[in-house]
Amino acid sequence: MTASRPFPALFGTSSRAFPALFGAVALTHLGALLAGSAVALVTKPALMPLLAAYVLARGGPRLLVAALLFGWGGDTLLQAGGDLPFLLGMASFAAGHVCYLALCFRHGTPGGARTRRAAAGYGAAWLVTVVLLWPGLPAGLRVPVALYSLLLVTMALSATRTRPLAAAGGALFVVSDTLIATGVAGWPQAPAAQFWVMLTYIAAQALLAEGLLRTAEGAGQRPGPSVSERGRQPRTASRASTMPKP
Repeated sequence: MTASRPFPALFGTSSRAFPALFGAVALTHLGALLAGSAVALVTKPALMPLLAAYVLARGGPRLLVAALLFGWGGDTLLQAGGDLPFLLGMASFAAGHVCYLALCFRHGTPGGARTRRAAAGYGAAWLVTVVLLWPGLPAGLRVPVALYSLLLVTMALSATRTRPLAAAGGALFVVSDTLIATGVAGWPQAPAAQFWVMLTYIAAQALLAEGLLRTAEGAGQRPGPSVSERGRQPRTASRASTMPKP
């Protein structure tokens, strides 16, 4: 997969099984949300492990795998309901954002005028959102939500220093979590509110994963061969004796 590959080839050509399965589970989950089916409870926790498996099969950065698995932790905890699972789920997502931040700073380009404009926009959006949501949030969630959302917009800002795919993913993550926050604050919700939350969230994670894979590739850390490709590589006696064990 090269950086010049067109956008429709979002998941590349290697290890096709993982993106195909991820897409099938995502569509099933979104359909279940629209239908009000309990299938949504089963499919939601399966999404991020499939995306993480794709990154692993592509030989992607381990921090990216960790970010997606922290997302899985957040997805699972938020399904439990209640303030404590919500806080723990938010903490898990926050750990994932720290992983994304580390990847963006490691592989991203230095910030310029565009980054400064994005910083002003995200900063203003964060401040306005917190001010508007604050009165409706439960007292015990106000400060955690404000701090989490600050980390979230910082991650989204850092993604603008990488590939456009990752930048779009960061922006969609902000949209998805803002939709969740409005529900917690008791704001009127659009029809099928969970559908829109998950649609933007699934797209955000997929775009971040692919964008950061391409960023690492462009920085000279090309994703390695897929699992199936590694199985086809010949191993001589001397090579097997000198290569480090996995």
